[in-house]
Amino acid sequence: MALRSVNPSDGVLLAEYDELAPDEVVDVIEAVAGAFRDWRETDWQERSALLGLVAGVLRDRRRELADLMAREMGKPLREGRGEVDKCAWVCEYYAAHAQGFLCDQEIEADARRSFVAFRPLGVVLAVMPWNFPLWQVFRFAAPSLMAGNTALLKHASNVSGCAIAIESVFRAAGLPNDVFRTILVGRDRVPAVIEHPSVSAVTLTGSTEAGRLVASQAGAALKKTVLELGGSDPYLILADADLDATVEQCVNGRLVNAGQSCISAKRLIVVDTVSAAFQEKFIALMAEKTMGDPFDEASDIGPLARHDLRDELHVQVQRSVAAGARLDLGGKVPDSAGAFYPPTVLSGVGPGMAAYSEELFGPVAVIISARDEEEALRIANDSAFGLGAAVFSRDVERATALARDRLDAGCCFVNDVVRSDPRLPFGGVKQSGYGRELGRFGIQEFVNIKTVWVA
Repeated sequence: MALRSVNPSDGVLLAEYDELAPDEVVDVIEAVAGAFRDWRETDWQERSALLGLVAGVLRDRRRELADLMAREMGKPLREGRGEVDKCAWVCEYYAAHAQGFLCDQEIEADARRSFVAFRPLGVVLAVMPWNFPLWQVFRFAAPSLMAGNTALLKHASNVSGCAIAIESVFRAAGLPNDVFRTILVGRDRVPAVIEHPSVSAVTLTGSTEAGRLVASQAGAALKKTVLELGGSDPYLILADADLDATVEQCVNGRLVNAGQSCISAKRLIVVDTVSAAFQEKFIALMAEKTMGDPFDEASDIGPLARHDLRDELHVQVQRSVAAGARLDLGGKVPDSAGAFYPPTVLSGVGPGMAAYSEELFGPVAVIISARDEEEALRIANDSAFGLGAAVFSRDVERATALARDRLDAGCCFVNDVVRSDPRLPFGGVKQSGYGRELGRFGIQEFVNIKTVWVA
């Protein structure tokens, strides 16, 4: 069976890639496991130098990689260039800090000496999505490789070109050939890879359904998992928010990557006293945003990554309107080629509507009115998801307390959009997954936290 890469801007087939045969997959897994035996013995300086070279290769190939993302999943060029730069940053960050994160930690006990050592686990399998086809991979690979693990990538089938390019980046930087490998297989082949005895752990970014499947498969094999799953992030706009600044943040937060982000601003929960003013400003700014060719620097958003995803999103919008939501902007499928969907705004959204309880993965903003701050918090937490959340208020101390203590999410931001940052742990609660990526906590997910007792 061939894996197909289709340009979402026009529906034209870009390439077909043959899946690896089962015995070829086993050969790759065993090669990566073999590379682990040597890679784990390299010193910090060698790994750090190589990750620094990876960052350099990424920057040298910035335009090429941004072009590839634009073709395969429709990301506008300026966003693609930013994604490449962020991948270089995460490599440099862990090159500089991994040793400090994983140095032995002395702990006083009854022994002559007792300490905790952080040792690599082995082969880490990454099952990665198409929406940030480089960033999602490098944010797992940089800490995993610096910890002494080796890496195996099963990427989304529609971005197989990106998967191959990522492996080529590591090779161009001089890493041993089998320290990072890509396997081109469909999702139905993932269980066999997880079950292989040489695979030690699994990380997945994707839908909640995919997370359940991979977690059950890895659990049956007693293998560690980290899951970063869906999100329906609430953004709370309180009565004292700076509306002009908040509207700009919320529009940008909703439309990044054409709204195809787990941490985009999906539910805008506005207290009644400022709801009308916020809504008027928000709709006006959303209406200014342009949908178009991702290679056109003037385009604010490109197409969605696939036609079926666009069609599913439109059905969610239609279901919400049929249930009583008000369509204030957009909501119409363009009569043109490509998987485009316009910036769309739904208001009057409440329980029982798709827009209230489901993740909308595209440029559709949902405005929900709340009587006061307490009701806004209740609505924000009335979700199966718990990835990110934001609070907008001029009272920074009060907003910080709400973010810290009252919002059920793994990443809470005040007066800014939710984002991932190499320096800070990233992940969710509830149906948004478990475990953390990035920062000190991220690199410690895939190591053996080993107690050493010396009598």
